[in-house]
Order: sequence, then C-alpha cells, then structure tokens
Amino acid sequence: MNSMASKQPENSLLSPESDSQRTLYPCVTGTSVVALKYKDGILMAADMGGSYGSTLRYKSVERMKPIGKHSLLGASGEISDFQEILRYLDELILYDNMWDDGNSLGPKEVHNYLTRIMYNRRNKFNPLWNSLVLGGVKNGQKYLGMVSMIGVNFEDNHVATGFGNHLARPILRQEWHENLSFEDGVKLLEKCMRVLLYRDRSAVNKLQIAKITEEGVTISQPYALKTYWEFNAFTNPAQGAIGSW
Repeated sequence: MNSMASKQPENSLLSPESDSQRTLYPCVTGTSVVALKYKDGILMAADMGGSYGSTLRYKSVERMKPIGKHSLLGASGEISDFQEILRYLDELILYDNMWDDGNSLGPKEVHNYLTRIMYNRRNKFNPLWNSLVLGGVKNGQKYLGMVSMIGVNFEDNHVATGFGNHLARPILRQEWHENLSFEDGVKLLEKCMRVLLYRDRSAVNKLQIAKITEEGVTISQPYALKTYWEFNAFTNPAQGAIGSW
C-alpha cells in the first residue's frame, strides 16, 4: 500500500512537467531602435527584421506602435513579449479612457508604468525579453526615455537599444542639436540605421521612421536605404590582418 501511495501519476500536479516555465532564451527577436527629439516632437526608427536565432526569418515585423493619444513605443528583443506588453498597454489605455474625465495618460506616465512592469517581471525571474523606447509629446513638452528588460531606465535627448547603443549613440552625441528640423532629423536617423545595417548581422534594409507631435503619430511606409558595399574593408576584410584566414 505504501509503495503504491508513493507513486505519482505522470500527469500529476507534482510531476516535473507541471513546473512553471520561463523564457530562458528569446525565439524571434528584433534588433535596434533609435530615437531622438527634434524641433517639433520625437522621431523614431526601426527596421522590420525578425530573427529566428541567427536566421533573418521575417522581414515585415512592425516594432513601433502608437500608445494612447500622446505616446509612441518602439521595441527590440522578443516579438511575442512585445505583443504581451502591447496587451498590457491596451488594458491601461482602455481603463484610463473609461474615466472620461477629459484627461489622458502622457508619455511620462506610460514610461513609468513600463519601468514597473519590466522590473516586476525581472523580480519574478520571468522577464519580458525586450528593451523599450517610449517617446511622446503632451502639452508642448517632449519626452523620450527607454527601459531595459530588467527595469533599468533613463530619459535623454536621444536613445538607442541593442547595437544602436554602441554604434548609433556616438553619431547622435556628435551631430544632434536641440533645434533639429524634421528633414535633418530623418537624415540623422537614416545615417544611424545605415551604419547599423553595415555592422549588425540581424539588421535588414527595410525600415520605418515614425514621428509624434502634438497632432499625433505618423509612421512611414517601409522603405530601403541606399547603400555602398565597395569599401575596401568590405571587399577584402583580411587585408592587413597578419595571420588572418
């Protein structure tokens, strides 16, 4: 009797198969998002690649979405986790609209909400595998911030995620200024995205640029950048590297 009682059926709640699961490694991911403040609002750029491991599997993944009336969200990292975050935000905006008090959540409030979501999931050892960029304009005030998958967050005049932190931010620090026009801001973002395309194996030459002003959000149709691949370092990367393959 004791030996029979000690055996657990295979589908028992106490069996190893019933253990809670965690995102141990992302499956389909998007690469860098780059954003900056310009004279009238916020500009944001992201390509449309979705990588399955090291394979660039999907090439029409939209990674920038409007949030409510005043905010724009961009995400790199796991695409399914980004979809989950959008579901959280849809519930937040719906709940806010139900008050019908003439007020609406601004970008600073949405950014603070995202920092709490990401940090809470990190503390449960079940993180949402994303780095997020949140920009917006409300009452004439421009706001731009980011939050990492463990809740690290900050606000700045220009931000980037992924490889953009290493390759785009130096360009932005050198060329960004407060009175940047829309046209110059787009050119600066395109320059950053072109460098990322050259250097990031997960980048794809199909991108969107979004802007948000007091009038609302506009996201461009996908387009490709003009590129030049005849640099000596590209055609003969081993030149000058003694002992290189």
